[in-house]
Amino acid sequence: MSVNKDLQYERRRCTFNPTELTHFWDGSQLKTEQRHEREQFFLNDPELVDKVPIKYKSHKEVYEDAIRKSCRVLQKIRELQEMGKGGIDMFSHVLGAMIGSGIIREGNPLVLHYVMFIPAIMGQGTIKQQVHWLSKSWGGSIIGTYAQTELGHGTFIRGLETTATYDPQTQEFILNSPTLTSYKWWPGGLGHTANHAIVVAQLYIKGDCKGVHAFVVQLRDENTHEPLPGIKIGEIGTKLGMNATNNGFLGFDNVRIPREHMLMKNCQVLEDGTYVKSLNDKLTYGTMVFVRVVLVHDIVHYLLKAVVIATRYSAVRRQGQINADKPEVQIIDYVTQQYKIFPHLAACFAYRMSADAIWNMYNVVTGELDKGDMNKLPELHALACCIKAVASADAANGVEQLRLACGGHGYMDASNLPNLYGLVTAICTYEGENTVLLLQTARYLVKVWKQACSGQSLPESMQYLTAYTKGIKQAPWKNTLQCIVTAYQAVVAGKIRSAAENIHLRISKGVHLEDAWNQTGIELAQCADAYCRAFVVEKFIEGVQKTVVSKELHLVLSQLCELYAVYWILQKRGDFLQFSSLKNENIPQLQSRLEELLAAIRPNAIGIVDGFDVRDELLNSALGAYDGDVYTRLFAEAMKSPLNQQSVNESFEKYLKPFLKSNL
Repeated sequence: MSVNKDLQYERRRCTFNPTELTHFWDGSQLKTEQRHEREQFFLNDPELVDKVPIKYKSHKEVYEDAIRKSCRVLQKIRELQEMGKGGIDMFSHVLGAMIGSGIIREGNPLVLHYVMFIPAIMGQGTIKQQVHWLSKSWGGSIIGTYAQTELGHGTFIRGLETTATYDPQTQEFILNSPTLTSYKWWPGGLGHTANHAIVVAQLYIKGDCKGVHAFVVQLRDENTHEPLPGIKIGEIGTKLGMNATNNGFLGFDNVRIPREHMLMKNCQVLEDGTYVKSLNDKLTYGTMVFVRVVLVHDIVHYLLKAVVIATRYSAVRRQGQINADKPEVQIIDYVTQQYKIFPHLAACFAYRMSADAIWNMYNVVTGELDKGDMNKLPELHALACCIKAVASADAANGVEQLRLACGGHGYMDASNLPNLYGLVTAICTYEGENTVLLLQTARYLVKVWKQACSGQSLPESMQYLTAYTKGIKQAPWKNTLQCIVTAYQAVVAGKIRSAAENIHLRISKGVHLEDAWNQTGIELAQCADAYCRAFVVEKFIEGVQKTVVSKELHLVLSQLCELYAVYWILQKRGDFLQFSSLKNENIPQLQSRLEELLAAIRPNAIGIVDGFDVRDELLNSALGAYDGDVYTRLFAEAMKSPLNQQSVNESFEKYLKPFLKSNL
């Protein structure tokens, strides 16, 4: 491979071994080798290689090609499993944002089957239901999706309009969509792919509404794939991105399903219509938490790819002069360019370590739930809500900023940055719209604040609140990690106190409780954002401190960690000036430290993104390829356009020539 000379120079002067970072990122050298083998197994398959760029295909062709590839990928997963080279986790590894979005760029229409349909059955089905449905699901004899969101209602689940009315005479549920707004809208794979769905509907027994429950519903004939009687189903059309995911709509007209098709691990409907309520209505949080943590890992991979593209391109692209008597410089040498890129590079590590921490917590809590212990579930749910919201918003803003960092070429589809933006920005609104999720976390935070004020014990991630309820006197500002962590925590405590006081003040003036919450909504959402950022910074610092790597790599990780923490203090400086010990006179020192960190990271930037070890086939970018041959690749991509297959387009004779000859 002939490599761009600027990239060669950057790689030679890297102060650490990028391969060590690769092993750290993967978890071990063995895991890196296994990943390489897995990637080779999929990417060397000619059936998974695009011969025509996806942007030149019709919407119908994009979907059909995605189905073809998805089926091929699943066949290959089975082959690996039969060879003993992959367990159940193979699905998440291959269908996720790294390999999955590299092979099927516009989204996989089968993902919800594995990410939501199966986990929902595992989390909410009885043992008998799991045995029945999972054997069909894992084997692939049925394909499912998860139908919750409706045309008129999304995150507000209690407002869903789809009904499931129990008929004790036949021991069946009758599903109906009483209004247009009650049609299910958005589920991936629903349009033409899935033949089953978990449908969330309002349960009615003898005219009494028991709230929303989940039902397994067959949608299409398993042999002909034709919709079953009473099923109104189709696709919702093109979107900003993810146009292969086959998002669909679904309506019901007196569709009957057996009583046993209601998922009854937590709530039951007996044969005579007796309703047995769940001991705890929070038990359904498990599936949502699982999906949101998976999403954060996907968010990291999307942002990571964008960072690799922008960093490599910035080392290759030469434009402008810093000194008039010297040649044009690599644009990565501009401090403003470093400021556009490096904080997002650091964010990849920050959110990866935070997501890993929540994932470990999820596994612990899941084990405790099986024993009837639900004490940590609210904390886990609150963390999963806010980290999904904050990480997706940061990544969407980050990918857009990284696209802008690549100038005009970043606007081209060949850069893959528009596609990555479409993938990551979708996460801001699915699986819970971000503001709604932040407000859910905020309710938990205010509750914990009241517990702290009354002297009760607090959840692990919020134990620091106790000190702030007692009017702790903060130590003077120092540019140390310990001081920084304390400052983030002080902001959390200060913002929660302020929001709680304003709610109380409004109530004291006669405002109803829920109206007071609404009127304080801006502050409450900011509380959740602050809580998440404090958690992320703390886990990033802990993760780096516990990491056993060479001193050279440890120094790089420490620089990224400090950069992330300082960057967000400066971004949110008003909060830190208001609630922490940070003073105006400390700001210039922090700004100088941020610039020092940018300069320290600069020589290793290419080494860091090389350490992510993203194959060109998964990056799909003319700007970010390993060899840095940007302009040759851009030109080659341009020549793939159907408009370049003829020297004169037929529109010339039809329209342009008559216009030119008309003598207007």
